[in-house]
Amino acid sequence: MKTTDNNKVWFITGASSGFGKAISEYAASKGYKVIATARRKEKLDELAATAPEQIKAISMDVTSREQVKQRVNEAIDTFGRIDVLINNAGYGIVGALEETPEEEFRNQMETNFFGAVAVTQEVLPYLRKQGSGAIVNMSSMGGNMSFSGFSAYSASKFALEGASEALAQEVAPFGIKTMIVEPGAFRTEFAGSALKHMPKIKAYDDIVGDTREFAKGMDGTQEGDPYKAARVIDKALRSENTPLRLQLGSDAVEAIKTNAEQLLFELETWRETAVNTNFDD
Repeated sequence: MKTTDNNKVWFITGASSGFGKAISEYAASKGYKVIATARRKEKLDELAATAPEQIKAISMDVTSREQVKQRVNEAIDTFGRIDVLINNAGYGIVGALEETPEEEFRNQMETNFFGAVAVTQEVLPYLRKQGSGAIVNMSSMGGNMSFSGFSAYSASKFALEGASEALAQEVAPFGIKTMIVEPGAFRTEFAGSALKHMPKIKAYDDIVGDTREFAKGMDGTQEGDPYKAARVIDKALRSENTPLRLQLGSDAVEAIKTNAEQLLFELETWRETAVNTNFDD
């Protein structure tokens, strides 16, 4: 079946707030069908009520493989296809690596990384059969570079980006696009309810303290508009030259550019020493 805008289906995780909610609203406004998922369906009811014929709200915990499988099948039964998967479900942790318990590290990876992997693995057979589709993995500027206090969060996003880069090469022959989105500070709940603060170790007060305060202080004041981000994501997906990585926000663009320049500077500084590591003839 040839797809048009009126029968495109977007499957969105973490749709109850932030980017997920904004992308769901945008997709519905463009005439797309939307499967909006979150752990608690009641948090999606208001969203679904805005476009009941287009948005189907379902509960899904991305850390439950059984639920993921059931909900993906439910989406196919409802709309007959999935065209765009938006892996958005996730949360953040702030705290030095030593301040972050192992269990918190593992939970962060379970949701932000393994959750996205699980949903992708369940959706891919349908996309391959269609011979078309797109997978959008919501990362962060913190998935391209990191800052003190965000070791757990960045670890989960670095892992997601590494898997996505390989995935892009694996599924392109099937007509499937893969895109990594790296937003900066957008006005979502990330700095509020979606950010867990780890217990403090005094030795890190001067090192991580500013990060903690910055994270708290920016809540509700971020310059980025999630709805505009949704529009750009769709534009990039429609492009013949969809980027592997899409930075969103001037802060992300500038920080990632500076980080790339520093990487290249160090590469050149150590080039001669680095390449002189082969066996002597």
